[in-house]
Amino acid sequence: MIRFVAVASLATALLAPPALAQSTNPASPAPGNPGGMSPGTKQSAPGVPAPRQTNQPDRAFIHAATISGLAEVEFGKLAAQKASGRAVKEFAQHMIRDHSAANDRLAALVRTVGIAPPDRLDEEHKAMHVRLQQSDGAQFDHAYIQGQIIEHQKAAQLLQYEIGSGENAELKDFASDILPTVLGHLRMAQAIAMEMAQQAQADVPPTDREKRK
Repeated sequence: MIRFVAVASLATALLAPPALAQSTNPASPAPGNPGGMSPGTKQSAPGVPAPRQTNQPDRAFIHAATISGLAEVEFGKLAAQKASGRAVKEFAQHMIRDHSAANDRLAALVRTVGIAPPDRLDEEHKAMHVRLQQSDGAQFDHAYIQGQIIEHQKAAQLLQYEIGSGENAELKDFASDILPTVLGHLRMAQAIAMEMAQQAQADVPPTDREKRK
């Protein structure tokens, strides 16, 4: 079976947050940085970040969330075409609709802070897309859904990181609003994976089932 591997670029962003959060924790400000803000933060007054200011966690979030959102839509479109199971096809339609809306909202927010986000998939997600294109039928369904479980677990962690460590209020609000949807997607993918596993077990002939015990 084709299995998704952890995405290097997104994993890097997700592994980085604890260190970033520590550096921006107001409870333990860095020497010479009494407000606990990230180095280089623009200030409208001493200790007060400028409006729509972004810190390092915000910028890491923008990069990772943009790539993740683009991937969800691209993979969803592919699954809508290639998936063999009805539940998988319906799930893919949810991904296209929900993540397209989230991508548009994030893009609008990013424009206000003057950051140029990625406009295409990274190499790891491109490789995932190729592997999905090369699979069919039940193999495709399994690979897509297992990948979606991993991606949504990572996306939920990323959103929680932005909520806790970001500085830009609009980005933090966006993450708070999107998190319940992402968790809902995760539960949907997990339920589909369980159904597929149960169906695969039911399709095994009784004699073979006994041999596996």
